[in-house]
Amino acid sequence: MDNLRDLRNIGISAHIDSGKTTLTERVLFYAGKIHKIEDVRGGGDGATMDHMELEKERGITITSAATTVAWKDHKINIIDTPGHVDFTVEVERSLRVLDGAILVVTAVEGVQSQTLTVDRQMKRYGIPRLVFINKIDRTGANPQKVIETVEQKLGLTAVPLQIPIGLEMNFEGVVDLLSMEAVYFDGEKGEIVRREAIPEGLVEVAQQRRQGMLEALSLYSDELMTILLEEEEPPLELVLKVIREATIAQQIAPVLMGTAYKNKGVQPLLDAIVNFLPSPLDRDVKARDNDADQAEVVLEPDDSKPLVAMAFKLVEEPFGQVTYMRVYQGTLNKGEFYYNTRSGKRARVSRILRVHADEREDIDAAGAGDIVAVMGIDCATGDTFCSEGTNYSLESIYAAEPVIDLSISPNKRADYDKLSKALNRFMREDPTFRVHVDHETGETIISGMGELHLEIYVERIRREYKVDCTIGQPKVSYREAPTKETPYNYTHKKQTGGSGQYGKVVGRLIPLPEDAPEPFEFENNITGGRIPGEYIPAIEKGFRRGLEKGPLAGYEVIGVKMALDDGAYHDVDSSAMAFEICAFDAFREAFRKADPVLLEPIMKVEVECPIEFQGPVSGQVSSKRGIITNTESREGFVVIHAEVPLAAMFGYSNDLRSMTQGKGTFSMEFYKYQRVPSSLQDEIIKKAQEENK
Repeated sequence: MDNLRDLRNIGISAHIDSGKTTLTERVLFYAGKIHKIEDVRGGGDGATMDHMELEKERGITITSAATTVAWKDHKINIIDTPGHVDFTVEVERSLRVLDGAILVVTAVEGVQSQTLTVDRQMKRYGIPRLVFINKIDRTGANPQKVIETVEQKLGLTAVPLQIPIGLEMNFEGVVDLLSMEAVYFDGEKGEIVRREAIPEGLVEVAQQRRQGMLEALSLYSDELMTILLEEEEPPLELVLKVIREATIAQQIAPVLMGTAYKNKGVQPLLDAIVNFLPSPLDRDVKARDNDADQAEVVLEPDDSKPLVAMAFKLVEEPFGQVTYMRVYQGTLNKGEFYYNTRSGKRARVSRILRVHADEREDIDAAGAGDIVAVMGIDCATGDTFCSEGTNYSLESIYAAEPVIDLSISPNKRADYDKLSKALNRFMREDPTFRVHVDHETGETIISGMGELHLEIYVERIRREYKVDCTIGQPKVSYREAPTKETPYNYTHKKQTGGSGQYGKVVGRLIPLPEDAPEPFEFENNITGGRIPGEYIPAIEKGFRRGLEKGPLAGYEVIGVKMALDDGAYHDVDSSAMAFEICAFDAFREAFRKADPVLLEPIMKVEVECPIEFQGPVSGQVSSKRGIITNTESREGFVVIHAEVPLAAMFGYSNDLRSMTQGKGTFSMEFYKYQRVPSSLQDEIIKKAQEENK
């Protein structure tokens, strides 16, 4: 069974609530892994693949659980992935290491927004897929219409291999167009598959559909085309071979149907996984050779070659970090050292585990093509591990930039340590979750992919680390800048008993151009020892201290050049300290006279939505003081590029979803600082002064 031809690494992905986890649950049941079927909602323990407490409660899958099952002498590694847009990084990660996928769509809603996102990701990684139309027993089920939307919206060539026997309440089974038999699912849990002659009323329809299926397939095989032109019956082996080759080449997507919840149609899907999806031998995986100037190398799924494996998911368990790995080449052995090509460190594999949701079994080695969990390795997501002497890196997993920031602080001071432990762990596990401390406000800021993303993390901190946190409103950090050149001439004099303090600086405060590489420049034009050289660094330090908090609203100052032209000192009273204070006060006095203005961060925003929503979406971007720089359309979608102030972008993901029926997505990144319109500047300054009181 360890033959690579008999191995399948597949993922099940879909829009939220398409019944993906329920489908996985049935697959595990029929392949003999679990003895009792659990459902996502309702009584019982919750589905096997949803093993985090939070997932069972919300009925959504957050982390992809990996599981190994056996079906007809084939080993199948299944990864169940989340369907919610805020967890896209989980889907990206699992797709990166899969060889094939099942795209689940419902018979009523058909293709939804997240289906489009998942499909784009599959195309990015070139993953062959089967389409499974679920929930055929629901009112309003229309599989024919769904097949049409799959072709139109996803641009796939859908080839149905089955037609339903009855719809909605009357759904009894399916007609297999390959063997021309009716398939029924008997027994309490649908575990007995009964094949019979096609019911009379469906014979004609089945023959027409079979003819349509063969004609569609004949485009990918000259041999099949010839047989059809001669009006002969093609052998089943040939038809299966053509479907497999065209699926692996991503020319077609075979369509199957059923209802996972009512236990119908799952076993033929398992057969299709085995028959049509690729084994590791059918896929070309390329790595880059770091020693040969990033040249591309094709990896061979051969156990005897040097190891190349990728860590695609990290999970922190109470007993240490577990790393999920996909082995692409060579053998991963327990107890051996391997080389992390990103950090350049060696790491020892202490245990290798084969995983079933959250149960594990120990194994001694994992061969090419396998997906296993490894203990004892400290690494980051997307790291490549190689045997000594090999220095390859697999392209890193694509992680989108986080788009929303919130401040977080524990309610009890004693919980600070626990909170920082939790945040560090989540940052290691999830490349789209970032943490930084805002030096201006002293707050800890967490950033993520969306409001739900951060909400789930805050909830996990509460449950797993027992830390209650206060979440702040998202904030913008503004900057202050001068607009005109201002001379300064400042003397600092302090006379007490004994030696006093004395320093005098004369010069100019000059605004820097917008494209200046540094936010602050210091120019020393002192000649003839007017100020001794040892005091010059203290003067620069004083100027720099003045940048930390501007006099307008307490924000950082940028875009300033301080030219020091002249000055005076006293033999006894002058000191580095006196000149630092003198420079600090001179800066604040000159900055106030330089007509200072507030600058705000402008974001480069890219909004993607179906063409029919282009009007309202563009209108809303403009209403947010945004400037649309470019629009382009691709396959029924329009992409709007704009520059929008960050202050106007809070809560935008929710606005966009409600405006586009959940089909719009957006990404944004920092672009530049720009002047705040004067009408808003007074408002912001007033608010900042009230907060700082």
